[in-house]
Amino acid sequence: MVLKGRRREPQDAKPKGAGSQDGGPGVSGGGEIGRRGVYALAASAALAAVLAAAALARRSSVPTSPGQSAIGGPFHLVDQTGASVDQRVLRGKWSAVFFGYTYCPDVCPTTLAALGEATGDLGALADRFRVVFITVDPDRDTPKALAAYLSSPAFPKGALGLTGSAGKIAEVAREYHVYYQKVPQGSSYTMDHSAVVYLMDPQGRFVRPLDVTVPPAAIARQVRVAMDAG
Repeated sequence: MVLKGRRREPQDAKPKGAGSQDGGPGVSGGGEIGRRGVYALAASAALAAVLAAAALARRSSVPTSPGQSAIGGPFHLVDQTGASVDQRVLRGKWSAVFFGYTYCPDVCPTTLAALGEATGDLGALADRFRVVFITVDPDRDTPKALAAYLSSPAFPKGALGLTGSAGKIAEVAREYHVYYQKVPQGSSYTMDHSAVVYLMDPQGRFVRPLDVTVPPAAIARQVRVAMDAG
């Protein structure tokens, strides 16, 4: 199962920003997702996310341990500052890699907000952890759009946003066994996509999928256990 796209604003509509007029419409309410709003979204999106993650694990054979790992690999993308990066950007910190897009109305902002809370719950370990958000909608998610979107105070501080050409996004999606598809909707379109959060170690190796349907403290506990074991 994948996350089915919902109704979007027209493609040429200006996204409503997170503290900026250029942010994606997935962040609303004057540029900030309040915690109450986030958990209201979570209540409606949690079941879809659970089913999507479980189904994708079966469909794409997402491993649950490093010994089975075929997740991750080389990529050449652009970050939200416009700088070219490759897979080496994952080295040095534990990374939660998540594929989504700025026009996503529910699961993407809910997941990012939960990861933001979890990062805070890591305490001193937060300096060793980073969220990496890779778009599946490169036509709309330019570096500038990603920068505005990820600037939301509800999202993880220091999150890295990555985009690139359609071909480069397809390549990195294959490396991570990610499904996505553009779905026409009136004069615009939406995106169907899988929603697995991949925990990678400081060498850029896959460790485990993170369950982000649990409270943020429990997400942080998953990361902390992996750090202690690694």
